[in-house]
Amino acid sequence: MSERVIPEGGRRRRRPTKQGAVLSEQLIVETALRLVAQHGADALSVRRLGAALGADPSALYRYFHNTDALLLALADELIGRAQEGWRATGDWREDLRAMGLRIHACYLAHPQAAALGAYRTTGRPHETRAVERILGILRSAGFPDPFAVRAYHAFVDQALAFATLDAAALALPKAAREADEAVWNAVYSRLPADTHPNVAAAFPLLAADMRDSGYPFALELMLNAMAALRPAPPGA
Repeated sequence: MSERVIPEGGRRRRRPTKQGAVLSEQLIVETALRLVAQHGADALSVRRLGAALGADPSALYRYFHNTDALLLALADELIGRAQEGWRATGDWREDLRAMGLRIHACYLAHPQAAALGAYRTTGRPHETRAVERILGILRSAGFPDPFAVRAYHAFVDQALAFATLDAAALALPKAAREADEAVWNAVYSRLPADTHPNVAAAFPLLAADMRDSGYPFALELMLNAMAALRPAPPGA
């Protein structure tokens, strides 16, 4: 898509596409997610989206000014899906743990889209709701605002960084992914103890652990650190 601004009042139309669907922002986003999952980042073009929707490509400009606006909508959609069904329990550690694991799992379910947009700040409704919720968890737990803001920043960056890293690995072609996984047995298992004593001693555990994401353990470390730094309740 190239830059083109259409007045807000002219962005919506109700005529069905050739496939009988009525265009909407949500339909475009869901179709874009499907195309990116099937064909990678190159699928995020007005031509391919128009073809998949059965609509004239120019009609997409009624909803998104350019490709970057659509990318931000995709990123926000993932944030929204990560929050679906989430309910606060009142236990700040459990609530943060659930939120972090949901973000990570959602991005891994859409690795190609995650690799494209996990690092973006969307300013859209799903993201603003997530910021409000996470800050609310921390502030309700008694963390002072300066600490709550820094903890929010670290928590979100950790979740997104691991999600992006793990999603990028999943988005690799199958042969490349399997080759990377094979390195642990092909190379590290053969390192001699006289030159790599620590790798040799820890190798069985290392090889087993590296098959999975490091995020759940890193998240627990962060929650433990927050708990240790949490101010004592008044009168304690």
